[in-house]
Order: sequence, then structure tokens, then C-alpha cells
Amino acid sequence: MVTKKTSYLIKRFIPYFKKYKWVLVLDLFCATLTTLCDLVLPLIVRFITEKGMNDIGALTVETILSLGLLYMVLRVLDVIANYYMANVGHVMGARIETDMRKDLFSHMQELSYSYYSNTKIGQLMARITSDLFDITEFAHHCPEEYFIAVLKIAVSFGILCSVDVWLTVIIFAILPVMIFCSMQFNGKMKKAFKKQRNQIGEINAQVEDSLLGIRVSKSFANEEIEKAKFEEGNGKFLGVKIESYKYMAGFQGTVRFFDGIMYIAVVVIGSLFMIKGKIAPSDLVAYLLYVVMLLNSVRRIVEFTEQFQRGMTGIERFIEVMDEPVEIDDAEDAVELQDVKGNIIFEDVSFQYPDSDNILEHLNIHVKAGENIAFVGPSGAGKTTLCNLIPRFYDVTAGRILVDGSDIRQVTVKSLRSQIGMVQQDVYLFSGTVYDNIEYGRPGATKKEIEEAAKMAGAHEFISQLTEGYHTFVGEHGVKLSGGQKQRISIARVFLKNPPILILDEATSALDNESEMIVQESLAKLAKGRTTLTIAHRLTTIRNADRIMVLTDNGIEEEGNHEELLVKQGAYAKLYNLYKQ
Repeated sequence: MVTKKTSYLIKRFIPYFKKYKWVLVLDLFCATLTTLCDLVLPLIVRFITEKGMNDIGALTVETILSLGLLYMVLRVLDVIANYYMANVGHVMGARIETDMRKDLFSHMQELSYSYYSNTKIGQLMARITSDLFDITEFAHHCPEEYFIAVLKIAVSFGILCSVDVWLTVIIFAILPVMIFCSMQFNGKMKKAFKKQRNQIGEINAQVEDSLLGIRVSKSFANEEIEKAKFEEGNGKFLGVKIESYKYMAGFQGTVRFFDGIMYIAVVVIGSLFMIKGKIAPSDLVAYLLYVVMLLNSVRRIVEFTEQFQRGMTGIERFIEVMDEPVEIDDAEDAVELQDVKGNIIFEDVSFQYPDSDNILEHLNIHVKAGENIAFVGPSGAGKTTLCNLIPRFYDVTAGRILVDGSDIRQVTVKSLRSQIGMVQQDVYLFSGTVYDNIEYGRPGATKKEIEEAAKMAGAHEFISQLTEGYHTFVGEHGVKLSGGQKQRISIARVFLKNPPILILDEATSALDNESEMIVQESLAKLAKGRTTLTIAHRLTTIRNADRIMVLTDNGIEEEGNHEELLVKQGAYAKLYNLYKQ
């Protein structure tokens, strides 16, 4: 599993701070104030200790109270600054997380069919949800924690050098060794966290697959098999977490070891220096306080390292999707496709899927405006693929497709698809009401227009008999409706869209005979006056087509109307006779 460099990930993440740069600047200013409070206390203690040991008379009540008041003022500023950092700083992080999720979802909407054919939806769900959960903490604390640490280390180094240069050099010489040793675990933690994220995606994908197929698993009484599959994925996730905790424990143990070395070095070497008169007792006290503060800063960075690596992993998986190319996009000089009549030309069109042989080769088809064309042929011959090329769900490998004389690659994708209506075998209804699903065909349509579309589709009657009519919830994927009812709602959706080009992809093949008759009547109304391309296995449904094309591995093998093709006694007649048996 390849992981990207941390520097590259941070470089890609930084632009998300641009909108909130002044919030970040103020957050770092507040971090400076809180650091100032921490730095001042050892100086106050050193001053009081030195005066108490050398000139107790000079240490008056007024002096002590003044120092106490100064520290209380600083502490009030510290409280205000901390409130801002904890409140507004976290909100900034949450907004950045929201912006990233918005960008990720928008990019997912632009990705092609081929991407979704090769990617598990559960993995994408993980990337857009759990992978970004840690971004809020990361975006807020990353600049803040490292800024405070650098500030404290730099100022502490200056102050401690003023006390004793050699003792400071000895103590700070331990830091690079500690950083080097701890970094040996750092990269391993990052890889382990990425494995963890990936396995969460696998669990999501497995759960989604199992729950969507719950009716199938129950019908085969295979619940135990599904449990075993889940247990296997869940066990792998546990193994990955155990691995990540091992590296995390090693990282923390290394830091704690050097933590102890630095403490004992200050006590032992500082005491020896004090015995030899190189530093005063008050300086040693201040020195110990600064080292405690310094090590607390290091400890906070250590504690944040886990969060940092989780954030890096989330950013990396975010970037992996964002870097997926948008295969189907508008050309720079693309124009709007308007006033479409429905004239379609396939001009020497060839197509193949990635890593596969050619599906379609050198097709030349001319569909006149308003013509009803049907495609039949064996499964796998490319009928659905051919129709999917028209709305540019895929781009042709060679040749071109023209709609009213315009190459579809030279018009905007949105304007092209807005002129095409599709009714497919696998109807997808969104979770929501019947009304919502019909309105999806033309968002913002009036109630009257939606009801009229339902009537045209032969759906108004059964919708009116539902518990809440048009406001009845259809359930996930429309599970509360029959196949025929779902298909009529999908047809109503296309009626509402009212496109000049219609593609019917085996729209009745999954229905019973009674539902097929009702839906077929609706489709006949829908096709009237439109350029219609129908893909059918049930050959009786396309007998009235203006032209029927038999598509095989050899391309368009036959072409003509129903009667003409039966007379030829060729491929179509053979298919038709097989269907009648």
C-alpha cells in the first residue's frame, strides 16, 4: 500500500485554510498569549527565589502582590485566549471538514460510470464520512500545537542559555536523538492507520452488500454465511488495530524513555553545576520549571502525533479520490445543445471498456428525428453500451456521435443529458415520497404538472390509493412498491422531464404479464413524437418499431421492420421463433 509523503499531503491541505486565514491568525495570536503565561511563571518563581536567598529584605509584600497581580492578569488573558481557541478554532476545523466533504461529494458526482464499476460504494462512504471525522481536530490543532511547541522551545532555549549555555546544550542535544528514534515508529503508524481506514471501508462495503441483499440471504437461509463473512472482515479490522496500537505504544514508550533521561540529566548535571558554583539554586529551580514546561510541550506533541497521523491518513484518502480524473467533461469550447429535434448519427463508432476487447466496432447508424428504433440481439452484444454512449456515460473509442448535427463531445454534458430521458430495467427510486421521486424529473415542477405526468404514465390511480397518496414514503430503493408501480413512477419522471430523445433499456423485462401490459401502454404514450431507442428481449414489445436492428458480435447484422425481418428468415426470425417457443 503506497503512502504519499507528509509534506505533499500538507501542501494539498493548506489551501483549505485560505477562507479562514484571519481566524487562523487570531488563533495563533491566542496561542502566543497562552504561551506567554506559561513562560512568565518560571521567571517569577526565579525572581522570588533569588531575592529570598540573597536579599530577603528586598522581597516586600508589595512586590509579591504586584507579581501575583501581573500573573492573574496574564491568566485572565490566557482564559480568554483558550476560550477562543477551543470554540472558534474548533469551528474553523469543522468548517474545513465540511468544505472538504462538499468538494469530495461534488467530485464524486462528476466521476464516470467506469469509476463506479470498479469501486465499492462502502469504500466511498468511508472516505466521505469517517475518513474526514478527524479533520476538524487536525485542522485546528495541527498549526496551533506545533506553533506553541516551536515558540516554547525557542524561547526556553534563549532563556536557559542565559542561565547556563553548557547545561542547555546538553539538554537540547537529547531532543534530536529523541525525535529520530520516535520517527522510526511514525511512518509505521501512518501506514497502519491507512490500513485501518481501508478496512473500515471494506466493512462498510460488506455490510452494505449484505443488508441490500438481505431478502436473498434470508430466502436461501444463508444468514450464517453472512455472519461468517462479516466476522472475517471484523477480525481483519481488529488485526489492523492491534498493529497500529503496537506502533503507537512503541512511539510513546520511546518518548517517555527520553523524557526520563532529560529530567534526570537536569537534576544530576544541574546539581553538579550548582555544587561547583556554576549556577545559583534559584537558576536551577527556574531551569527545572522550564524543562518541565518544555517536556510538557513535547508530551503534547506526542499525544497529538496519533491525531496528526489519523488526519494525514484522512487527507491522503481524500486526495486519492479527488485525483481521480473526470473522464467525461465539457470541452473548453463546448456549447449548449438547444432546440433538439432528435436526429442521431453514429459515424464509424467503435468502443471498448478498459482492459477488454472491443465491444462495438465501426458502427454506422442514422436515427431520424421522431423515429422509433429497436435493438435486439444476444446478451453481451453491446445494445446497452450503444445506448449509454448517446448521453456520454462513456465516450466513444473512435468515430463520433452526432445529435442534430452536433458532435456530442462538443456540447455541454448537462445540456446533452437534459434532452434525453431514460427508462431502465433496474428502476432506482430515492428514499423519500412518491411526489419527490416524480419531481426529480424536473425539480420545481408544480403539483398539477406532477399529477399530470403520473396520469400520462398510468400511475395516478394507484398513487391515489396509497396511504398518503403522493406523500407516501416509498422506502429505501422503493421497497414498499411493486415492480410495476416503481416502473410507472420512473416513467412519470420522464414524462415530467419531457425530453425529445427517449432510451428504453429493457424497461418491461422484469415485470409480470399484467404489469407489462400497463407499463407498455405508458411507454407507447411516452414514445409518441419522440426519437425512441428501445432495447428489448421480449420481442413482442417492439413489433411496432419503425426499424429493428439486430446487433451481434459482428455489428448490425440485420435491419428492417418486423414483417420485413421475418420474411428474410435470418437472425431476427430465429430470435423471434425462439422467443415464441
